[in-house]
Amino acid sequence: MTSMVAGKIVMRKYALIICVFSFLLPAQPLLAQPAKEISPQERCPVCGMFVAKHPDWLTQVRLSNGTVKFFDGVKDMMAFTLNPASFGVPGQAAKELWVKDYYTLAWLDGRSAWYVLGSDVYGPMGLEFIPFGSVAAAENFRKDHKGTRVIRFDEITEPLVQSMRHGQKMR
Repeated sequence: MTSMVAGKIVMRKYALIICVFSFLLPAQPLLAQPAKEISPQERCPVCGMFVAKHPDWLTQVRLSNGTVKFFDGVKDMMAFTLNPASFGVPGQAAKELWVKDYYTLAWLDGRSAWYVLGSDVYGPMGLEFIPFGSVAAAENFRKDHKGTRVIRFDEITEPLVQSMRHGQKMR
């Protein structure tokens, strides 16, 4: 086999590989990102509050069908995420959860954030899970604001969420 023929065979193999990847690439989602636009009329599906009035506390969930729901804080987002059917979305699961770091206001993956409980900082609906991108930031906040503990997403339970929601009103 001549080097020219071998070169053509190699080029055809590369072309085939590139062709296969070009068909598969669009099927792969781009890096997940939070929704950027929010209507002033958007209401929290848990408490009914207009969420755009509280941009620093804004959280969001992208459901398995692609629908995005916005919330006025982590507490209501978690109530929804733990039981979407009770808020009018049966058969859907939270695909993505987005929260804002309390200090930087940068969007964070809600499943990887650190949350402070029991602090003297209240959200729009009272007691709130205060999110952070690092355990160090969460611990500093906990110490400065009389928080009771720092937890991860998988430690947030429905009874914990409901205990924080009990008796709370808009501020």
